[in-house]
Amino acid sequence: MQAEKCIIETDSKGHPINFPRLPPNAKVEGIFLMLEDSTPTPRRKPSTKIYGKGQINGDLIEPVVASEDWQAMS
Repeated sequence: MQAEKCIIETDSKGHPINFPRLPPNAKVEGIFLMLEDSTPTPRRKPSTKIYGKGQINGDLIEPVVASEDWQAMS
């Protein structure tokens, strides 16, 4: 069994516009999910009160505690 995802749009009467090409002499099972409005959501922006006020202090990769102080490593 082979699966293929495609989005089929319909015209004002509900007829498919861009129906995919199907193999000849084959049985095809379809499950149709009605998609909601696909307008993209606007990009979220931080509040102007905090925008640009973040800063990085120190190394982000190196641990704060030395490896000798880790009891789990012993």
